Amino acid sequence: MTTINTPTPTGPTVTEPVTSAPPEVRRGPGRLTVDLLERAGVPVFLVLLIILFSLLPAISDLFRSEANIQNVFANQSVTGLIALAMIVPLVCGYFDLSVAAVAGLANVTMAAICGTYGQPIWLGLLAAVAIAGLAGVVNGVLVAGLRLNGFIVTLGTYTLIGGLLTLYTGGQTISNGIPASLGNWGSQQFLGIAQPFWLLLVVAIVVWYLLMQTPFGRRLEAIGSNESAARLVGIRVDRAIFLSFLLSGLLAGIAGVLLTSRSGGADPTGGSAYLFPALAAVFLGQTAIRPGRYNVWGTIFGVFLVAVAVDGFTLLGVQSWVQPVFNGVALVLSVAVSTYMGRVRERRAQSAVLRAAATSSLAGIHGDTSADVPADASETPAPATEPHASAGR
Repeated sequence: MTTINTPTPTGPTVTEPVTSAPPEVRRGPGRLTVDLLERAGVPVFLVLLIILFSLLPAISDLFRSEANIQNVFANQSVTGLIALAMIVPLVCGYFDLSVAAVAGLANVTMAAICGTYGQPIWLGLLAAVAIAGLAGVVNGVLVAGLRLNGFIVTLGTYTLIGGLLTLYTGGQTISNGIPASLGNWGSQQFLGIAQPFWLLLVVAIVVWYLLMQTPFGRRLEAIGSNESAARLVGIRVDRAIFLSFLLSGLLAGIAGVLLTSRSGGADPTGGSAYLFPALAAVFLGQTAIRPGRYNVWGTIFGVFLVAVAVDGFTLLGVQSWVQPVFNGVALVLSVAVSTYMGRVRERRAQSAVLRAAATSSLAGIHGDTSADVPADASETPAPATEPHASAGR
């Protein structure tokens, strides 16, 4: 705080305190670069991988071929939908490991209704999404209603559904009687891009809007940040958690329908194979776009980062064990990076709070000392004990 001497029309000069605005905290270029790389790291790495495989003489022509590009777009749309199904409960702090099995349940349901029983495609689609939603309801009741551990519950339902599908199908695939139009849809293009990718894009936009632009999404984030505080401020936590599992089941049902279209049938173990690629994509996505938070677009980039890497290695002729190894390494590294970045952000936040507290204390000290100085003795120093008393208040 500074003082200025202002002459009054009828009296002596009065000393008036002038409060200067606190200095603006500016991020240095180094911090801005780090933040930018943190947000764009996964997309940048994806672009670098595409450039690398496009320039390798051994696979450049195959990698850049339209057939390979369309295959990546179409195949990874199922993984992307399952990953999006995982995100919704994860935002409020709950794992749903059953989404891949629920997608397999929808896959078998649609193939059985349309193929085995010869019913219309629309009926099979509705039944598949409905039964997947029912699985989400069961998870929601167990987790939100009975307050059971979400990780354990959904791991149990994942295993249970897999066993029931094997029992129903006898371990055999369902392919007879599937309408050709159903299988053709997953192979067709729209505006030069595989139709399944457009479905993924539409669902991603809807989920992004739901999580980022609606009160429901903000409530989920509040629950994920601090569930106890969310209860105290009046958020209906159990209801929100239940709805997150319901939405997860419905999204997994859409993924199962797309899987039926892409494969032209159903495999009782087909859906389960998407669990770890989807998990890797979700945790990779947590390190990008909105670092430290599960988010839609970071997850989409994560899906295609894993897909492009595996596709490039496959074209290079590596053996089949490379894909599960890469998925496992990507999952572990993404969790490790996410955890490390979270700790770094926590330390930064603590430092910022301490700096803000110190600045406030100093401002309070200067304000109290100036206020206690008489107008005719503004330059007289304050007593030595005054700053400590002021800071204590």
